[in-house]
Amino acid sequence: MVFDIISAVPDLLESPFSHSILKRAVQAGLLEVNVIDLRPYGKGKHQQIDDYQYGGGAGMVMMPEPLDNCIETLKQKRDYDEIIFLSPDGTTFNQSIANKLSLKNNIMLILGHYKGIDQRIRDMHVTMELSIGDYVLSGGELPAAVVVDAVARLIPGVLNDGTSALTDSHQDNLLAPPVYTRPAEFKGHKVPEILLSGNDRLIDEWRNDQAEEKTRAIRPDLLSEED
Repeated sequence: MVFDIISAVPDLLESPFSHSILKRAVQAGLLEVNVIDLRPYGKGKHQQIDDYQYGGGAGMVMMPEPLDNCIETLKQKRDYDEIIFLSPDGTTFNQSIANKLSLKNNIMLILGHYKGIDQRIRDMHVTMELSIGDYVLSGGELPAAVVVDAVARLIPGVLNDGTSALTDSHQDNLLAPPVYTRPAEFKGHKVPEILLSGNDRLIDEWRNDQAEEKTRAIRPDLLSEED
């Protein structure tokens, strides 16, 4: 799976893809992440990529020409299943969307900065707009790291245990049940006896009950989505 990421500040993405699970996925050839610096596509000797808004108003806007040139250059190399713009006014990213994106082969992410990008780029190229929450960040780099991480861990072979991602919170509209590890007793707090029983059927039933109870208490809206 390939992620091509267009960024005005590519150095912000160096660390998220250089460690842990994502690093191993790249090394194993299961994931390819390319961060493309938008600045070389900028105009003039100063490589300008932003300008003032038409109509006035605070904040600079990323210009259409540099983004269009970069996007068209990337399109010459591969066909994209989705071209995604990360924006606070996009559809809220969730586990269901991550599941669907994990089935794609090539995805381009366009990262906004300053006040955003010229609307014409959104009209001409973007196939999906995503937000990671109802708040505003300085740019799309952190949301891009979130999306890539959430999607990549669903690719077969990325996690050591292929079933691990299937039991995460928000799969099947449930939060994950409590989890425990050794020791069996810690400062007077014991692991539930059922988890020590060795009875897989009863353990699965307990975990499902706990997941439903936790979801009902913390995120009842997820249960209503099943109806």
